[in-house]
Amino acid sequence: MTSNTKISLTVLAVIAVVVTGILLLNRSETPQPTSATAPAAQLVRPDSHRLSTAADGKVTVVEFLDLECEACAAAYPGVEKLRAEYADKVTFVMRYFPIPSHRNAELAARAVEAAAKQGKLEGMYKLMYETQPQWGEQSVSQRATFVGFARQLGLDVKAFETALDAQATIDRVLVDRNDGVALGVRGTPTFFVNGVPFSGRPTYEGLKAAVDVELAK
Repeated sequence: MTSNTKISLTVLAVIAVVVTGILLLNRSETPQPTSATAPAAQLVRPDSHRLSTAADGKVTVVEFLDLECEACAAAYPGVEKLRAEYADKVTFVMRYFPIPSHRNAELAARAVEAAAKQGKLEGMYKLMYETQPQWGEQSVSQRATFVGFARQLGLDVKAFETALDAQATIDRVLVDRNDGVALGVRGTPTFFVNGVPFSGRPTYEGLKAAVDVELAK
């Protein structure tokens, strides 16, 4: 074996070790959801937004969502259909998970949170999805659009803008996102049914099947 060959093999071995180390590091820092039940304290906090609440609390569906995410918008009609069908049987919890690459995702989450201060969380949440093709995937801030939504919903616009910019609102959104990261959420939408990550496609039929299994227990 020539000296050049030995050097080449040594370099390749070093590269392999470094790459393996990077992969292991990334795996530990960004855990994937597993079939294990998620910690209840991180999954649903006392101030988490419940879109529907079941009296018996037997089944809870938690969604980590990004309001600018097209997949979330695609899942939205199915979630709303399930909410209508299981309004008195299933608790549906909405948690923010804005993806950093989406220019207006965090701002949209803050807009929903600001609307919640005036009792219009659901109205703003629905409006975001119904108008997503108009404001999503934009490279410039959609603040004026969201303020327009507040006006459309009859909110006190000055109070809305104050809440939109408040550090408490920013922190509230980040708490949700940090909980999602800790639970292994990597993308949106991510659903948990009674604490267990939903692994199928987030369709109405798929989610309904998972909910029915829990209700039958």
